[in-house]
Amino acid sequence: MLPLEGLRILAFSQVGAGPLGTMTLADLGAEVIKIEDPGTKGDIGRYVAPYAIEKDSLLFQTFNRNKMCMTLNLRVPEAREIFHDLVKISDVVFCTARGDQPEKLGWDYESLKGINPEIVCVSLTGYGRTGPRAKEPGFDYIVQGMAGWMDITGDPDGPPTKSGLSLVDCSSGLVAALAIMVGLHSARKNGVGCDIDLSLYDIAVSLLNYPAIWHLNKGFQPKRVADSGHPGIVPCQNFKTKDGYVVVMCYSQKFWENLCEALGRKDLAEDERFISLAKRYENKEALIPDLKEIFLQKTAEEWLEILKTHDVPAGPVNTIEEVFKEPQLSARELLIDVEHPVFGTLKELACPIKIKGVEQRREPAAGLGENTDDILRTFLKYDDRKIEALREKGAI
Repeated sequence: MLPLEGLRILAFSQVGAGPLGTMTLADLGAEVIKIEDPGTKGDIGRYVAPYAIEKDSLLFQTFNRNKMCMTLNLRVPEAREIFHDLVKISDVVFCTARGDQPEKLGWDYESLKGINPEIVCVSLTGYGRTGPRAKEPGFDYIVQGMAGWMDITGDPDGPPTKSGLSLVDCSSGLVAALAIMVGLHSARKNGVGCDIDLSLYDIAVSLLNYPAIWHLNKGFQPKRVADSGHPGIVPCQNFKTKDGYVVVMCYSQKFWENLCEALGRKDLAEDERFISLAKRYENKEALIPDLKEIFLQKTAEEWLEILKTHDVPAGPVNTIEEVFKEPQLSARELLIDVEHPVFGTLKELACPIKIKGVEQRREPAAGLGENTDDILRTFLKYDDRKIEALREKGAI
């Protein structure tokens, strides 16, 4: 039995952040009903190139496995009645509309508590449900810029740079999954549901963490560091080798001394300019060029073997192709096979939450409205005649 079996979530969310959060819970057994608008042809993610087919895509499959998909046209009164019937038998209503929309659409706790007093209503918006930007659409790339991420990413002489991944979306999805579980714990303990107001902006700003506290309390001005270096730990960066790059991180004195031994330069460990973390930070401009020259003398593979032998934290800078050849990836069972009716056998990334003895679900993301009739029959006990009438009225 999966740990979240018996948990039912109604999800109004598109593309990445929200769908990732609810999929994480679905992987672990939660019953997620993804509700899409038939008038807009459902989740935009179904149509994102490359690798898009009729009302489906590999991007959509990335974020929506193990969910049921139904269509509801909430502009039709009968569809709103269906939604309310589902609220009665569900635990969570989750949405990713703009900040001013949950209340307007009746997806907030105040609107739904009369139907189900224990319902947990979670909204993940661009900027939250309060403040001057509440009505604005917010997206990963924009928030990376607004929250300062781009300004501290990239080469010092280059332009502000976004992350290579949609990390605002991904981190927000995982925070949303946590928030859902927090709300559920509270509701089951107290018998009263709640509203949870999340935003991409709030989460991105909160992840500034240590540069933020340095700035707020000491006036620290974060700057881009060459070679993807750490702003405070030296050495902690990429080093170019004969044939590629390695990442080295000496966050403790022990690792620094181990590195000096691995490089055949014990004199650096004894040099007063580099004798401590604070000194290495202070004299970085004298140290790093010397280290760079040393790393150019061998290949990445040679250095990684030497560094491993000397217990120095280091790793390769892999291409995406190389990532999936790493023995560690196989050992951790990070890939799963999911059978799709059109794409065939899909290789997908497994949920990273591993519980001993528990096999995660492996159902592909459903087609647009694929489960609508089954949900109405099984969960709400609607008969075929009622379902057909709803379809004629454009409710589903």
